[in-house]
Amino acid sequence: MGKHIIKPTILIVDDEKDIRDFLQYNLEKEEYNVFFAKDGEEAVEMTKKVSPSLILMDVMMPEIDGIEACRKIRNDLTILQPIIIFLTARSEDYSQIAAFDAGADDYISKPIRPRLLIKRLEAVVRRIQKKEESQIVSIIGDLSIDRNRFSIHFKGEEMYIPKKEFQLLELLMGKPGRVFNRDQILNIVWGDGAIVGERTIDVHIRKLREKLGNNYIRTIKGVGYTFSEQ
Repeated sequence: MGKHIIKPTILIVDDEKDIRDFLQYNLEKEEYNVFFAKDGEEAVEMTKKVSPSLILMDVMMPEIDGIEACRKIRNDLTILQPIIIFLTARSEDYSQIAAFDAGADDYISKPIRPRLLIKRLEAVVRRIQKKEESQIVSIIGDLSIDRNRFSIHFKGEEMYIPKKEFQLLELLMGKPGRVFNRDQILNIVWGDGAIVGERTIDVHIRKLREKLGNNYIRTIKGVGYTFSEQ
């Protein structure tokens, strides 16, 4: 039996409703989790809110176009960075070069052929999973985290910690130096729409620091938290 592929969250960014509906139909049929944005400005906000693994983004849009939105996402250190694929009817070399310069990973030309789109996305999903599988165990300094055993090793001692503490540490440690704001942490660790107290994150950070000391997790005042590589 083949390995089951877990489908990632995809953010579709296009100002044309017909294209959004077309993509939604084809992607949800393949069991992808789909969110939408109607322009570049909304794309940046939705990326912060839902932390998609992949963005399908039109180039030509009102207000902020796809290239500028991509640049904003790539330059925002609080965003958990997704793979960004542009959807464009423009075939000129300069638009493709501008897309890659802004931080795009790939592009797909319109009109979109569903079978080709799905095959390209499946290749991207395999790439994401391969990267994740190569990071089952992360080691930084005296601390390591084992995602298969849901355990951590600190200064030679194995510890099993509560699930939310583990997920919070896994998130921060997975992107050392990246600052995560409170909304991102709540959405990724507790899930979008979860009802938790305002101080929940602070309590879990405090408990992690009691176990690991104060050197690993840094507070960025007014922004959020980051993991220090020492």
